[in-house]
Amino acid sequence: MSVYADTNFVTRFYLERPEANEAQTLFEKHKPVFPVTWLLRVELINALQQAVFFGFGEEQIRISAELASTCQQHFRDDLREKQFLNMTDIPMSEVTRLFEEISLRHTAKHGFRAYDILHVASALALKCRTFWSFDKRANKLAKLEGLKTI
Repeated sequence: MSVYADTNFVTRFYLERPEANEAQTLFEKHKPVFPVTWLLRVELINALQQAVFFGFGEEQIRISAELASTCQQHFRDDLREKQFLNMTDIPMSEVTRLFEEISLRHTAKHGFRAYDILHVASALALKCRTFWSFDKRANKLAKLEGLKTI
């Protein structure tokens, strides 16, 4: 299975939130190796820091700076071990081309965010067939672009 997981999904592996069990169940069932693009890597680090500042999840529960640091280290360890995360380079020219096409097709009608378009464009550039996210808008865009979603 060729699965792309966006930051919204991957963050659940590092922060214990209600969706974490669902993420773990899906992961155990399919055993994917998620490609980690530059976007996912930097966005995950920022998501953890935002969880310190704003909170995380629908309940907006704040986490400590220490927990964010621990989560970041686990993420780095997982990248190094390459068990289920694999750093992946994709040509920015291809992502840019796909981004422009997707935005022109859908943003004026649905109002998609740039980051959601970047993730879907990355999934398509990597020839993934499935897109995993807990973000309803990201999933809607992925479906519009022909990807399977959870």
